[in-house]
Amino acid sequence: MSAIAPPATAETSPPTPDYSEYKLVPARHPWRWVGTVLVAAGVAAIVWSLVTNPRWEWGVVAEWFTAQSVVNGLLETLKLTAISGVLGFVLGFILALMRLSASPLLVSVSWTFSWIFRSTPLLVQLLLWYNLGYLYEKISLGIPFTDVRFFEAQTTTLISQFAAAVLGLTLNQAAYSAEIIRGGILSVDQGQLEAASALGIPAWKRSTRIVLPQAMRAILPNAFNEIIGLVKGTSIVYVLAYSELFYTVQVIYNRTQQVLPLLLVATLWYVVITSVLSVFQYYIERHFSKGALRTLPLTPLQKARKFFTTHVAATPTKDAR
Repeated sequence: MSAIAPPATAETSPPTPDYSEYKLVPARHPWRWVGTVLVAAGVAAIVWSLVTNPRWEWGVVAEWFTAQSVVNGLLETLKLTAISGVLGFVLGFILALMRLSASPLLVSVSWTFSWIFRSTPLLVQLLLWYNLGYLYEKISLGIPFTDVRFFEAQTTTLISQFAAAVLGLTLNQAAYSAEIIRGGILSVDQGQLEAASALGIPAWKRSTRIVLPQAMRAILPNAFNEIIGLVKGTSIVYVLAYSELFYTVQVIYNRTQQVLPLLLVATLWYVVITSVLSVFQYYIERHFSKGALRTLPLTPLQKARKFFTTHVAATPTKDAR
């Protein structure tokens, strides 16, 4: 039989080591500092070049940045983005539901639509819609395979520059949006639907109250990327001679020969638009993350308020000293 050791007592227990004499040494990250210095030097060189190179012609940029013609072109760009974005995602949602349906015909039509419009360049689509009058002289609405017509008009009258731009951008956007929405819906665990069905929740409420709120977390990042891409994609409408931002800038620099400053004007406006959209993206994603996170992350404004409150409260005043 093995002997059992007696329990340790205050007299027999080992003394507690004293760590008060130990010196705390922070971890060293030399390569991190090397990388930081190199990146800082590169950023400083770029900023110095932007400030000191007179060929950027910042005075010309400031002159044309808020010019009435440029602002009008900007408004046309925003209008194209808003209309094409809304219509594209509505049509994309319908196509996604068709792709997920049990009907082979609906699945085939949705797949074929996405296949065609994702396989052809947007430039080709725009030119095709603008020249649709060459293929079809008139567009009519009536009962198929009969002579009954409720509406009829010349194609060249209906498909103007604006209509061709909206049509091309919308259909192209719908093809990509359908796949984004379909992927977001499929990312939701099927157990959620099975549990909702077992509770007797109607199909419509299962889709709108259970599936879509969870799918939005997967849909939103890609959807905002598509919207940002659509903002920049409107610049290709210049081939239709439609007066959006990029076409307007082209007209100006062809007249003034100030190419780079005017291109910089367009670039800065695109940066402003995408920055605003990024702010909206942050807050919308934060809203739909409520079901996935126990505590929502602080917004930049809340972080700043917490920082100033903490440091102001912790800083002693002269009277307190």
